[in-house]
Amino acid sequence: MIVLDTELFVQFLVFTIAMCFSPGPNNILCAAHGSQHGFKQTLPLIFGMAIGWSTLGIFVGGATVFIEKNQSFFDILTYVGAIYIVYLGYKIFKSSPISEEDKKSTKLGPITGIILQIVNGKAWIHFLLLMTQFGLLFGSSFGAKIMLVGLNLVFGLPAVMTWAGFGIQLKKLFTTEKSAARLNRIMGTSLISVAIWIII
Repeated sequence: MIVLDTELFVQFLVFTIAMCFSPGPNNILCAAHGSQHGFKQTLPLIFGMAIGWSTLGIFVGGATVFIEKNQSFFDILTYVGAIYIVYLGYKIFKSSPISEEDKKSTKLGPITGIILQIVNGKAWIHFLLLMTQFGLLFGSSFGAKIMLVGLNLVFGLPAVMTWAGFGIQLKKLFTTEKSAARLNRIMGTSLISVAIWIII
């Protein structure tokens, strides 16, 4: 039987909601993709993010001690991730308003969502803090850590969906070709800024 520490659980909720809904590679990319392709076409990307996010969380839950003892590995991964995020941001920044014919070929799918989690420095930091600070919330077993990851996903999915919706609403404000190109530059710059923040 699990005896839940109410105070620790509240702290966990505050941490998780803040981390999930604050700007990061997943949220900014979903906003950018949503503004270009719409909500429905962003769902495959979100699906991939959910798979990658959960897999990463379970991995970190089982390998926290190893990761903490091999900080250089984590540092290298952070830089690789930042470079990949800059690349995605640059592509969005340079992209022109997308025609209906181009939408199918330029949209991102589940594979991008999965890969992004592997190199997502914010996601690694999120789960390292989660496991070190709240890892015993549901007990000390590996199953308890899986429960923790699952509960994170409950908040993570609405977060990226909200940001995708936010991107769609922005698109309605940038209706001309010139303003749509400006929106792409804003979104691309935001994603690049997140990569710089991760490195710093």
